Amino acid sequence: MTAFLFRDDAYLTHCDAVITAIDERGFQTDQTVFYPMGGGQPGDVGRFVLSTGEIVEIADTVKGDGPDGIIHKAASGAAALKVGSAGRLEIDWARRHRLMRMHTCLHLLSALVPFPVTGGSVGDGKGRLDFDMADSIPDKDTLTARLNELIREDHAVTARWITDDELLGNPELVKTMAVKPPMGHGRVRLIEVAGMDRPLDLQACGGTHVRQTGEIGPVMVRKIENKGKQNRRVNIEFAA
Repeated sequence: MTAFLFRDDAYLTHCDAVITAIDERGFQTDQTVFYPMGGGQPGDVGRFVLSTGEIVEIADTVKGDGPDGIIHKAASGAAALKVGSAGRLEIDWARRHRLMRMHTCLHLLSALVPFPVTGGSVGDGKGRLDFDMADSIPDKDTLTARLNELIREDHAVTARWITDDELLGNPELVKTMAVKPPMGHGRVRLIEVAGMDRPLDLQACGGTHVRQTGEIGPVMVRKIENKGKQNRRVNIEFAA
């Protein structure tokens, strides 16, 4: 079992850790600040600084076996590791923060385009959501202006937990048709973007997010693509 420190504080950049398992995929630790690839968000990269002073570059982070497993994939040519080795895990914070900003922006996008989400991707500086819609195609410039308005209003972004059963009883909390929220722990995390009278957005999500929408910075809708009879892809990127 690995303690997922990023779930409670996405702003942690490092933590002490001890290797608990190693296989051909990589190594696991007793706790980690590294987010594993999932929900459209890439896995973190960074390094593991051993207590001996050796540095192991981490090229990717993925989910392991079971709900409590996270595997850190060492870059080729990394120093030999062994179970029990202790050190300090350090994420590439600049990259992670860009992913957090984009992930939260995609939540705002899903609130502005009220159609089921059929797919999505969080990228470094860019992202996309696919929507199940046919004729109601939003205007690119109008959507850009509305996104930036929500960002400038600096809405609070918070997390809270509900049980698996509560989620099953409230299916509207799952917006993505293709990606299911992480379940199996008995509880599921919700991400809420605060509004005046009601949340601007509230949905199940295991990813990392900024604390305020103002942190996202200016964005632009780069293009809206036709990806099938009813599928429309909205591509966004940072404007600065």
